[in-house]
Amino acid sequence: MKASQTKFIALLLVTLTGLGAMMQFSVPPVAQAQQPTGSVPTVTGTATGMIVRVNYDIEITEVYSGPSQYLYPSIGVLLKGQNVPALGISEDGDYIQVYYPGVPGSVAWVYGPYVTIIKTGRLPVLPAPPTPTIAATPTIDPTLVSAFIPAVTSTRLPTFTPPPQLVIATFLPEETVTRVPMGLLIFGLGMIGIFGTLISFLRGQ
Repeated sequence: MKASQTKFIALLLVTLTGLGAMMQFSVPPVAQAQQPTGSVPTVTGTATGMIVRVNYDIEITEVYSGPSQYLYPSIGVLLKGQNVPALGISEDGDYIQVYYPGVPGSVAWVYGPYVTIIKTGRLPVLPAPPTPTIAATPTIDPTLVSAFIPAVTSTRLPTFTPPPQLVIATFLPEETVTRVPMGLLIFGLGMIGIFGTLISFLRGQ
């Protein structure tokens, strides 16, 4: 083989090697498709047992954090005809503890006469939870009170002026006047006239 041919082949190989290296660096790697990661949803079941229904004659009934509407705050409402699982009964038998999601412990108390049992079951007697304490004791600001109380400029007590004496009117007793009745006077004059006529008649005889 001639020297010129050898140089040509060597140059050709160098050129091909350089082209191959350039193609290797210029071709972007093929990105692999990401496989979707699926999650199986978990199903949480509610308590089973007795089921109660809000009476149809009540539009909205409140539920409380404990078995009393006076000692515990209202934490939600139940609507007319709503079915809820019952979990227990209060010690006095007036309130029923029901499953109520969205509140601490997912339980609430409803007044017993407001619901009707539609599925019977045994209810345990549950003690009442601790009553909530007042977060702060209200105090009266003395400066605020003084702003609404007018300042007293004098400590002198008002004097009392007695009213004028009441004069009671008196009436004099009626005078007793003796009067001759008019009928008796007419009768007497009539008798005198008759007597005079009789005397005149007798004289004429």
